[in-house]
Amino acid sequence: MFTKDHKLIAPSILSADFARLAEEVAAVEAAGADVIHVDVMDGHFVPNLTIGPVVVEWLRKVTRLPLDCHLMITDPDRYIGEFVAAGADCITVHQEACPHLHRTVQLIREEGAKAGRKVMTGVSINPATPVETLSEILPDCDLVLIMSVNPGFGGQKFIPGALDKVRRLRRMVDERRLSTYIEIDGGIKADNIAQVAKAGVDVFVAGSAVFNADDYGASIGALKAAV
Repeated sequence: MFTKDHKLIAPSILSADFARLAEEVAAVEAAGADVIHVDVMDGHFVPNLTIGPVVVEWLRKVTRLPLDCHLMITDPDRYIGEFVAAGADCITVHQEACPHLHRTVQLIREEGAKAGRKVMTGVSINPATPVETLSEILPDCDLVLIMSVNPGFGGQKFIPGALDKVRRLRRMVDERRLSTYIEIDGGIKADNIAQVAKAGVDVFVAGSAVFNADDYGASIGALKAAV
């Protein structure tokens, strides 16, 4: 599970070397990563194809870190049970992909209960989606993920408008005295993470900022030092 003790760095394996994925995950764990972020894309909801539950199952065998599975897919309800069974610790679905979002969030909880463990419920929103659309579902969310790039590809530039969305979401969470984590994904680097943290983010997804570096320990250390 996640911890509130400090800000969390979640390297995204989307930027890892898939020919050496187990080694890459072990390396970032040893370098101080707090969470492993798993981007699941279906080529329909987003214009890219990545991985499925079988990869999560193998990742579960090689790391003790929480597996944060971000489902950028159409009809996530069909696959939630499989990702829970594979070992996901957090499952995040997109508000834009779920016509019955409350039902989907409850399904994550139910599948976790069937597996005999707590699985965190997450909801993500795209850059053009206002945070206010989450007003009704927010009390049921363990985590809200703000996309600071348009989902589908790694290595994109941070969209500055995400900062105001984070601030608004932080107010919503604090005013209701909720324990919901705020996560951000897209364009996070050592030179902008401080202002993102100040806006109210708890969990920082970083792909190329970590995996494109020569020294994973130095890159993760720089991100942590900045926040």
